[in-house]
Amino acid sequence: MNASIRRLFGALIVLAVLVLTGTLGFHALGHGRWHYSDCAYMTVITLSTVGFGELGNMGEVPGARALTVGLIVSGVGALAYVQGNLTALLVEGVIGQAWRRNRMKKAIDGLKGHIVVAGAGSTGRHVIEELIATRTKFVVIDRDRPHLERISEDMTGGKLLYVHGDATDDHVLETANVREAQGVIAALTHDKDNVFVTLSARSLNATARIIAKAVEDASMAKLMKAGATSVVSPAQIGGRRMASELVRPEVNEFLDQMLRDKDKNLRLEEIVIPEGSPFSGQTLKDTPIRRETRLLVVAVRGEDREFSYNPDPEFVLQAGMILIVMGDASNVIRLRELAQPDAIEA
Repeated sequence: MNASIRRLFGALIVLAVLVLTGTLGFHALGHGRWHYSDCAYMTVITLSTVGFGELGNMGEVPGARALTVGLIVSGVGALAYVQGNLTALLVEGVIGQAWRRNRMKKAIDGLKGHIVVAGAGSTGRHVIEELIATRTKFVVIDRDRPHLERISEDMTGGKLLYVHGDATDDHVLETANVREAQGVIAALTHDKDNVFVTLSARSLNATARIIAKAVEDASMAKLMKAGATSVVSPAQIGGRRMASELVRPEVNEFLDQMLRDKDKNLRLEEIVIPEGSPFSGQTLKDTPIRRETRLLVVAVRGEDREFSYNPDPEFVLQAGMILIVMGDASNVIRLRELAQPDAIEA
Protein backbone atom coordinates (compact mmCIF):
# COMPACT_ATOMS: atom_id res chain seq x y z
CA MET A 1 0.00 0.00 0.00
CA ASN A 2 1.53 3.30 -1.09
CA ALA A 3 1.61 6.49 0.97
CA SER A 4 -1.33 8.16 -0.83
CA ILE A 5 -3.65 5.24 -0.12
CA ARG A 6 -2.54 5.13 3.51
CA ARG A 7 -3.27 8.85 3.90
CA LEU A 8 -6.68 8.45 2.27
CA PHE A 9 -7.57 5.58 4.61
CA GLY A 10 -6.44 7.69 7.55
CA ALA A 11 -8.66 10.58 6.43
CA LEU A 12 -11.66 8.26 6.01
CA ILE A 13 -11.09 6.84 9.48
CA VAL A 14 -11.06 10.37 10.93
CA LEU A 15 -14.33 11.12 9.10
CA ALA A 16 -15.91 7.88 10.35
CA VAL A 17 -14.87 8.68 13.92
CA LEU A 18 -16.53 12.13 13.63
CA VAL A 19 -19.75 10.56 12.30
CA LEU A 20 -19.79 8.03 15.14
CA THR A 21 -18.98 10.72 17.73
CA GLY A 22 -21.74 13.00 16.47
CA THR A 23 -24.32 10.21 16.32
CA LEU A 24 -23.60 8.99 19.82
CA GLY A 25 -23.29 12.57 21.11
CA PHE A 26 -26.71 13.69 19.85
CA HIS A 27 -28.31 10.51 21.11
CA ALA A 28 -26.74 10.93 24.55
CA LEU A 29 -27.61 14.64 24.83
CA GLY A 30 -31.22 13.96 23.87
CA HIS A 31 -31.48 11.09 26.35
CA GLY A 32 -32.96 8.88 23.68
CA ARG A 33 -35.55 11.32 22.34
CA TRP A 34 -33.97 11.02 18.85
CA HIS A 35 -33.47 7.72 17.07
CA TYR A 36 -29.91 6.70 16.11
CA SER A 37 -30.76 7.05 12.42
CA ASP A 38 -31.93 10.64 13.00
CA CYS A 39 -28.76 11.38 14.95
CA ALA A 40 -26.59 9.91 12.20
CA TYR A 41 -28.47 11.91 9.56
CA MET A 42 -28.03 15.12 11.56
CA THR A 43 -24.31 14.40 11.94
CA VAL A 44 -23.77 13.77 8.22
CA ILE A 45 -25.59 16.93 7.03
CA THR A 46 -23.73 18.92 9.68
CA LEU A 47 -20.28 17.60 8.73
CA SER A 48 -21.00 18.25 5.06
CA THR A 49 -22.23 21.79 5.97
CA VAL A 50 -25.43 21.14 4.01
CA GLY A 51 -27.64 21.73 7.07
CA PHE A 52 -31.17 20.92 5.84
CA GLY A 53 -32.64 21.37 9.32
CA GLU A 54 -32.20 20.62 12.99
CA LEU A 55 -33.47 17.68 14.94
CA GLY A 56 -36.82 18.23 16.60
CA ASN A 57 -36.71 20.55 19.62
CA MET A 58 -32.91 20.74 19.45
CA GLY A 59 -32.97 24.18 21.03
CA GLU A 60 -34.40 22.64 24.19
CA VAL A 61 -31.47 20.22 24.58
CA PRO A 62 -28.44 21.76 26.35
CA GLY A 63 -25.18 21.24 24.44
CA ALA A 64 -26.83 19.98 21.22
CA ARG A 65 -26.12 23.13 19.24
CA ALA A 66 -22.61 23.37 20.70
CA LEU A 67 -21.97 19.83 19.44
CA THR A 68 -23.34 20.90 16.06
CA VAL A 69 -20.92 23.82 15.88
CA GLY A 70 -18.03 21.54 16.81
CA LEU A 71 -19.02 19.06 14.10
CA ILE A 72 -19.25 21.82 11.49
CA VAL A 73 -15.74 23.06 12.28
CA SER A 74 -14.34 19.53 12.40
CA GLY A 75 -16.25 18.47 9.29
CA VAL A 76 -14.84 21.24 7.13
CA GLY A 77 -11.28 20.18 7.95
CA ALA A 78 -11.98 16.43 7.71
CA LEU A 79 -13.76 16.63 4.36
CA ALA A 80 -11.07 18.90 2.94
CA TYR A 81 -8.46 16.35 4.05
CA VAL A 82 -10.40 13.48 2.44
CA GLN A 83 -10.91 15.39 -0.81
CA GLY A 84 -7.27 16.46 -0.92
CA ASN A 85 -6.00 12.91 -0.48
CA LEU A 86 -8.52 11.53 -2.97
CA THR A 87 -7.40 14.08 -5.55
CA ALA A 88 -3.74 13.29 -4.86
CA LEU A 89 -4.44 9.57 -5.28
CA LEU A 90 -6.20 10.13 -8.59
CA VAL A 91 -3.44 12.38 -9.86
CA GLU A 92 -0.75 9.95 -8.76
CA GLY A 93 -2.64 6.94 -10.07
CA VAL A 94 -3.70 8.22 -13.48
CA ILE A 95 -1.65 11.26 -14.42
CA GLY A 96 1.38 10.08 -12.45
CA GLN A 97 1.43 6.67 -14.09
CA ALA A 98 1.03 8.18 -17.55
CA TRP A 99 3.90 10.59 -16.84
CA ARG A 100 6.13 7.77 -15.58
CA ARG A 101 5.33 5.59 -18.59
CA ASN A 102 6.13 8.45 -20.96
CA ARG A 103 9.39 9.20 -19.16
CA MET A 104 10.35 5.50 -19.23
CA LYS A 105 9.54 5.25 -22.95
CA LYS A 106 11.80 8.21 -23.69
CA ALA A 107 14.60 6.64 -21.63
CA ILE A 108 14.25 3.32 -23.48
CA ASP A 109 14.13 5.03 -26.89
CA GLY A 110 17.40 6.77 -26.04
CA LEU A 111 19.25 3.54 -25.24
CA LYS A 112 21.89 2.06 -27.49
CA GLY A 113 24.07 -0.99 -26.91
CA HIS A 114 21.84 -2.22 -24.08
CA ILE A 115 20.51 -5.67 -23.16
CA VAL A 116 16.90 -6.75 -23.60
CA VAL A 117 15.79 -9.31 -21.00
CA ALA A 118 12.68 -11.22 -22.07
CA GLY A 119 11.11 -12.66 -18.93
CA ALA A 120 11.47 -11.62 -15.29
CA GLY A 121 10.67 -14.97 -13.71
CA SER A 122 12.93 -17.14 -11.57
CA THR A 123 15.71 -17.14 -14.19
CA GLY A 124 15.19 -13.59 -15.41
CA ARG A 125 15.34 -12.21 -11.88
CA HIS A 126 18.88 -13.57 -11.45
CA VAL A 127 19.82 -12.14 -14.84
CA ILE A 128 18.57 -8.73 -13.69
CA GLU A 129 20.57 -8.96 -10.45
CA GLU A 130 23.77 -9.65 -12.39
CA LEU A 131 23.16 -6.84 -14.90
CA ILE A 132 22.57 -4.41 -12.04
CA ALA A 133 25.72 -5.59 -10.26
CA THR A 134 27.81 -5.08 -13.41
CA ARG A 135 26.17 -1.70 -14.16
CA THR A 136 24.95 -2.84 -17.55
CA LYS A 137 22.18 -0.95 -19.34
CA PHE A 138 19.12 -3.15 -19.87
CA VAL A 139 15.36 -3.28 -20.41
CA VAL A 140 13.09 -6.00 -19.01
CA ILE A 141 9.98 -7.36 -20.74
CA ASP A 142 7.29 -9.26 -18.82
CA ARG A 143 3.52 -9.76 -18.94
CA ASP A 144 3.07 -9.30 -15.18
CA ARG A 145 3.06 -5.55 -14.44
CA PRO A 146 2.77 -5.90 -10.61
CA HIS A 147 5.74 -8.28 -10.67
CA LEU A 148 7.78 -5.78 -12.70
CA GLU A 149 6.87 -3.00 -10.28
CA ARG A 150 7.92 -5.14 -7.29
CA ILE A 151 11.26 -5.98 -8.91
CA SER A 152 11.75 -2.32 -9.77
CA GLU A 153 11.19 -1.26 -6.16
CA ASP A 154 13.17 -4.12 -4.59
CA MET A 155 16.21 -3.98 -6.86
CA THR A 156 16.50 -0.45 -8.20
CA GLY A 157 14.34 1.73 -5.97
CA GLY A 158 11.84 2.26 -8.78
CA LYS A 159 14.39 3.03 -11.51
CA LEU A 160 14.08 -0.20 -13.52
CA LEU A 161 13.40 0.26 -17.24
CA TYR A 162 10.76 -2.22 -18.34
CA VAL A 163 8.09 -2.92 -20.95
CA HIS A 164 4.82 -4.53 -19.94
CA GLY A 165 3.80 -7.00 -22.63
CA ASP A 166 4.41 -10.30 -24.40
CA ALA A 167 8.04 -10.63 -25.48
CA THR A 168 7.02 -12.93 -28.37
CA ASP A 169 5.29 -9.93 -29.97
CA ASP A 170 7.49 -7.98 -32.40
CA HIS A 171 5.88 -4.68 -31.39
CA VAL A 172 6.80 -5.28 -27.73
CA LEU A 173 10.40 -6.06 -28.68
CA GLU A 174 10.53 -2.88 -30.74
CA THR A 175 9.16 -0.93 -27.77
CA ALA A 176 12.17 -2.25 -25.82
CA ASN A 177 14.34 -0.77 -28.60
CA VAL A 178 15.67 -4.18 -29.60
CA ARG A 179 17.00 -2.79 -32.91
CA GLU A 180 19.64 -0.81 -31.01
CA ALA A 181 20.36 -3.54 -28.45
CA GLN A 182 23.73 -5.17 -28.02
CA GLY A 183 22.17 -8.41 -26.86
CA VAL A 184 18.97 -10.23 -25.99
CA ILE A 185 18.35 -12.76 -23.22
CA ALA A 186 15.35 -15.04 -23.79
CA ALA A 187 14.50 -16.26 -20.28
CA LEU A 188 10.82 -17.13 -20.60
CA THR A 189 9.28 -20.17 -18.91
CA HIS A 190 8.52 -22.26 -22.02
CA ASP A 191 10.98 -23.22 -24.73
CA LYS A 192 8.51 -22.47 -27.55
CA ASP A 193 8.24 -18.89 -26.32
CA ASN A 194 12.01 -18.54 -26.22
CA VAL A 195 12.14 -19.84 -29.81
CA PHE A 196 9.65 -17.12 -30.86
CA VAL A 197 11.63 -14.44 -29.03
CA THR A 198 14.86 -15.61 -30.65
CA LEU A 199 13.33 -15.62 -34.15
CA SER A 200 11.78 -12.18 -33.69
CA ALA A 201 14.87 -10.63 -32.13
CA ARG A 202 17.12 -12.02 -34.86
CA SER A 203 14.84 -10.68 -37.58
CA LEU A 204 14.83 -7.23 -35.95
CA ASN A 205 18.54 -7.12 -35.08
CA ALA A 206 20.89 -9.22 -37.19
CA THR A 207 24.01 -8.41 -35.15
CA ALA A 208 22.72 -8.79 -31.58
CA ARG A 209 24.13 -11.51 -29.36
CA ILE A 210 21.13 -13.65 -28.35
CA ILE A 211 21.33 -15.94 -25.33
CA ALA A 212 18.37 -18.28 -24.95
CA LYS A 213 17.22 -20.44 -22.06
CA ALA A 214 16.36 -24.09 -22.80
CA VAL A 215 14.34 -26.19 -20.38
CA GLU A 216 14.46 -29.34 -22.51
CA ASP A 217 17.69 -30.58 -24.06
CA ALA A 218 15.83 -31.24 -27.32
CA SER A 219 15.08 -27.53 -27.64
CA MET A 220 18.73 -26.47 -27.68
CA ALA A 221 19.25 -27.30 -31.37
CA LYS A 222 15.98 -25.55 -32.32
CA LEU A 223 17.03 -22.40 -30.51
CA MET A 224 20.38 -22.37 -32.31
CA LYS A 225 18.61 -22.77 -35.67
CA ALA A 226 16.26 -19.95 -34.71
CA GLY A 227 19.23 -17.60 -34.43
CA ALA A 228 20.49 -17.89 -30.87
CA THR A 229 24.17 -17.13 -30.38
CA SER A 230 24.31 -19.40 -27.37
CA VAL A 231 21.86 -21.60 -25.45
CA VAL A 232 21.94 -22.11 -21.69
CA SER A 233 20.30 -25.05 -19.94
CA PRO A 234 19.58 -24.32 -16.24
CA ALA A 235 19.20 -28.05 -15.60
CA GLN A 236 22.59 -28.78 -17.18
CA ILE A 237 24.31 -25.99 -15.26
CA GLY A 238 22.61 -27.08 -12.03
CA GLY A 239 23.79 -30.67 -12.48
CA ARG A 240 27.37 -29.61 -13.15
CA ARG A 241 27.30 -27.29 -10.17
CA MET A 242 26.11 -30.10 -7.88
CA ALA A 243 28.96 -32.32 -9.04
CA SER A 244 31.40 -29.44 -8.67
CA GLU A 245 30.26 -28.81 -5.10
CA LEU A 246 31.20 -32.39 -4.32
CA VAL A 247 34.61 -32.60 -5.98
CA ARG A 248 35.88 -28.98 -5.66
CA PRO A 249 34.01 -27.26 -2.81
CA GLU A 250 36.71 -24.63 -2.11
CA VAL A 251 36.70 -23.40 -5.71
CA ASN A 252 32.93 -23.03 -5.61
CA GLU A 253 33.06 -21.17 -2.31
CA PHE A 254 35.64 -18.78 -3.77
CA LEU A 255 33.45 -18.08 -6.81
CA ASP A 256 30.35 -17.66 -4.64
CA GLN A 257 32.04 -15.17 -2.36
CA MET A 258 33.39 -13.28 -5.35
CA LEU A 259 29.94 -12.98 -6.94
CA ARG A 260 27.88 -12.41 -3.79
CA ASP A 261 30.06 -10.03 -1.83
CA LYS A 262 28.08 -6.78 -2.15
CA ASP A 263 30.92 -4.70 -0.70
CA LYS A 264 33.59 -5.85 -3.15
CA ASN A 265 31.38 -6.63 -6.18
CA LEU A 266 34.11 -8.73 -7.83
CA ARG A 267 33.52 -10.09 -11.32
CA LEU A 268 35.22 -11.86 -14.21
CA GLU A 269 34.80 -9.56 -17.20
CA GLU A 270 36.01 -9.17 -20.78
CA ILE A 271 37.51 -6.04 -22.31
CA VAL A 272 37.88 -5.65 -26.06
CA ILE A 273 40.87 -3.62 -27.27
CA PRO A 274 39.49 -1.43 -30.09
CA GLU A 275 41.31 -0.06 -33.12
CA GLY A 276 43.38 2.97 -32.17
CA SER A 277 43.49 2.02 -28.50
CA PRO A 278 46.54 3.32 -26.55
CA PHE A 279 46.98 -0.30 -25.35
CA SER A 280 47.64 -1.56 -28.87
CA GLY A 281 51.33 -2.39 -29.36
CA GLN A 282 52.12 -2.14 -25.63
CA THR A 283 53.21 -4.90 -23.30
CA LEU A 284 50.97 -5.72 -20.36
CA LYS A 285 53.45 -4.24 -17.89
CA ASP A 286 53.46 -0.92 -19.76
CA THR A 287 49.69 -0.52 -19.69
CA PRO A 288 47.97 1.20 -16.74
CA ILE A 289 45.86 -1.86 -16.01
CA ARG A 290 47.40 -2.66 -12.61
CA ARG A 291 48.31 0.91 -11.76
CA GLU A 292 44.95 2.49 -12.58
CA THR A 293 42.45 -0.34 -11.98
CA ARG A 294 44.24 -3.07 -9.98
CA LEU A 295 42.52 -5.66 -12.16
CA LEU A 296 44.05 -9.11 -12.62
CA VAL A 297 44.47 -10.20 -16.26
CA VAL A 298 43.52 -13.89 -16.20
CA ALA A 299 43.77 -14.54 -19.95
CA VAL A 300 43.99 -12.88 -23.36
CA ARG A 301 42.17 -14.09 -26.44
CA GLY A 302 43.81 -13.31 -29.75
CA GLU A 303 42.36 -12.98 -33.23
CA ASP A 304 43.01 -16.70 -33.75
CA ARG A 305 40.42 -17.27 -30.97
CA GLU A 306 43.04 -19.03 -28.83
CA PHE A 307 43.41 -18.13 -25.16
CA SER A 308 46.72 -17.23 -23.56
CA TYR A 309 46.25 -18.01 -19.87
CA ASN A 310 48.10 -16.04 -17.19
CA PRO A 311 49.94 -13.96 -19.83
CA ASP A 312 53.51 -12.86 -19.21
CA PRO A 313 54.16 -9.16 -18.37
CA GLU A 314 56.02 -8.94 -21.70
CA PHE A 315 52.93 -10.09 -23.61
CA VAL A 316 52.23 -7.55 -26.41
CA LEU A 317 48.63 -6.46 -26.82
CA GLN A 318 47.07 -5.79 -30.22
CA ALA A 319 43.80 -4.26 -31.40
CA GLY A 320 41.02 -6.83 -31.53
CA MET A 321 42.33 -8.85 -28.59
CA ILE A 322 40.04 -9.56 -25.66
CA LEU A 323 41.26 -9.28 -22.09
CA ILE A 324 39.69 -11.57 -19.48
CA VAL A 325 40.07 -9.70 -16.20
CA MET A 326 39.01 -10.18 -12.59
CA GLY A 327 38.28 -7.41 -10.15
CA ASP A 328 35.78 -4.81 -8.97
CA ALA A 329 33.00 -3.91 -11.41
CA SER A 330 33.73 -0.18 -11.10
CA ASN A 331 37.36 -0.78 -12.09
CA VAL A 332 36.20 -2.76 -15.12
CA ILE A 333 34.27 0.30 -16.26
CA ARG A 334 37.40 2.41 -15.72
CA LEU A 335 39.51 0.00 -17.79
CA ARG A 336 37.02 0.13 -20.67
CA GLU A 337 37.39 3.91 -20.65
CA LEU A 338 41.19 3.70 -20.62
CA ALA A 339 41.18 1.28 -23.55
CA GLN A 340 39.28 3.68 -25.81
CA PRO A 341 41.19 5.47 -28.60
CA ASP A 342 40.50 8.92 -27.13
CA ALA A 343 41.26 7.90 -23.53
CA ILE A 344 43.24 10.23 -21.29
CA GLU A 345 45.03 8.62 -18.37
CA ALA A 346 44.36 10.17 -14.96
